[in-house]
Amino acid sequence: MFRLLWAASGHTRYYQRRYMPTNVVLDAIRTRRGLKWGVPTMLLAIPYLLAASICTSLIADGGPGWLSLLVLLFVWNSLKFIIMGPISLAHLTRARVREAVARRRAPIMPMSRPRSAS
Repeated sequence: MFRLLWAASGHTRYYQRRYMPTNVVLDAIRTRRGLKWGVPTMLLAIPYLLAASICTSLIADGGPGWLSLLVLLFVWNSLKFIIMGPISLAHLTRARVREAVARRRAPIMPMSRPRSAS
C-alpha cells in the first residue's frame, strides 16, 4: 500500500514538474542563468491574484462551487512566485560571492612575452 502511494506521488510530482507552466518557470529560475529573473518574476503573481479575485466575486454572486478550487490554485501559484523572488535573490548573492572567491583564488598566469619576428 505504501509502495503504491509512494510511486503514485512520485509520478504525480514528475508530471507536475515537467508539464505545469508555473513549475517549469520556477525550475528555469532555479538555474544559475535564471536566478536574475527571480525578482521580476514576482510580478507574475499579480495576474494570478487578479484571477483569484475574479473567481471569488463570481462565487459570491452565486457561481458554481468548483470555482473555489481555481481560487485555491491561483493563490497557491501566486504564493510560489512571491516566495521565489527573495529566495532567488539569496541564491544569486551566494552564487556571485562563490564566483568572486573562486576568481580570487585562481592562480595568476604569467603573461607570455610576445614573440619577436626574426
